[in-house]
This record gives sequence, structure tokens and C-alpha cells, in this order.
Amino acid sequence: MKKKNIAVGLMGFGKTGKLAAAEILEARDFDLRWVMRRSPEHAGESASRHLGFKGEAGTILPLAELRKRNFLRDHPVDVIIDFSDSSALHGYAATAIRHNIRVVSAISHYGEEENALLQKLARRTAVLHSPNITLGINVLMVASQVLKKILPTADIEVVEEHFRGKREKSGTALRIAEHLGLDPEEHVNSIRVGGVIGRHEVIFGMKTQTVRLVHESISRSAFARGALFGARWLMHKRKGLFSMENVIRNTFIENLTESA
Repeated sequence: MKKKNIAVGLMGFGKTGKLAAAEILEARDFDLRWVMRRSPEHAGESASRHLGFKGEAGTILPLAELRKRNFLRDHPVDVIIDFSDSSALHGYAATAIRHNIRVVSAISHYGEEENALLQKLARRTAVLHSPNITLGINVLMVASQVLKKILPTADIEVVEEHFRGKREKSGTALRIAEHLGLDPEEHVNSIRVGGVIGRHEVIFGMKTQTVRLVHESISRSAFARGALFGARWLMHKRKGLFSMENVIRNTFIENLTESA
């Protein structure tokens, strides 16, 4: 018997949302059921046609549809993947709780109210939230923590590079510093140049050698692929709040155990 595909509802149809929709449409184990966007533009059309794919998949709908009480009952999905903004959580959290729909959120920042809502959601279903959901950056985070334990006396610096117009320090770099127990004001170094999407480097300096861990984003598709990887992992969880670090750690341990 063929394994059932994972039915997805996608929040957001901006630059990254469109890339996420394309990745879902190309994946053999996912079905894109609907796409929510704040604007009513292209409402009723299929995301597949809009993005140049054959067939009809992923009906584009205005956000107002999600506020209808029975929307998720009438348009069921296994998981909601959110690439919209922090306010969207209020539109689907209650219904996701009621129908035990899993959630993968790639929203970069939530306020206290949204974080409390995520915690409430996670008590009933499985939730994955990571501000930077790319696989590579989370591998870098986990590897950095392991390396710090191996090299406890090394000097550690975090370097982040982004496009010239980005003013604030990278949230991902600040998280790396936090996880390594570093003062971000002293140990996070920012470079702004050209159109760099994102590059993060953790440098471990010793008297006789230097170790550098580097992650560079080449395309925003990396965020979409990370979300799908996380969604696959989340389908085996009943409830709880997880991060991509949890996914990477558990996947690493599972594979290490299998190969032992």
C-alpha cells in the first residue's frame, strides 16, 4: 500500500512563501492543499499554475478565509507551514489545537503573546519553531556546542555577513552566541556588504591552530527545504514544542545509533 502523502497548508506567499510552495509541489511525499496570503490577489487560482507547474494544486486564498470557524475542518491538512508573519498564528492556533494539526513555523520573531500561544498549542499537538529553519545553520549550532566542549579554552568569535541594507545584528548570530555562552556585544562581529543573503562563521582560536565552522545561504530555497525536513520529522511526534536544533540532534543520534 502506498504511503499517504503529507497534506500541507501554507501560510504566506511572498518571496520565501513562493519558494516554499514550489518545494512542496516538487516533493513526492507532500500535497499542497491551500495557500493563505494577506492580499486577495489571485484568490481562487492554484499555486501550481501560478508558479508554472502542471496540474491544479494549492488553492490560493485570502487570509479572511482562515478566520472562518470551520475552515480547517472543511479543508483538513496534516501540517501548517508558516512563512507569513507573527500575527498569522492568532488566525489558526485555536483551530489547529481543536483538530490536532501540526505546525512548522519559520517566523523570525514572536512577541510574548505569540510565544505563550505556541506553548498552548504545543500542549495539544506537535509544533516546530525556528527563526532560522535552514538545515545548515542548525548543524552549525549543534557542531559549535560540541566543539566548545572539546575545546573549552579556545577563544570564540562569531562573524555574520549580510546584505548592505541590513541594519540590525543577525538574530541567528545572536542565538549562536547565546548558545555558546558568549556576550554578543563583545563576540558577534557584523559585516555588511553587497547582496550577501547570509553567512555565519564561528571561529575557535587556539595557540597552534584555528577551527572555523561556516554556513552560507546561497538561496532562500534553503529555508523552504529546512521546513519540509522539519515537517517530515514532526509527523512522528504527537505533541510538544521543538526547534530545528532538536531535529538535528535527534537525527544525528538516531543515525549514530543505527550505524553503531
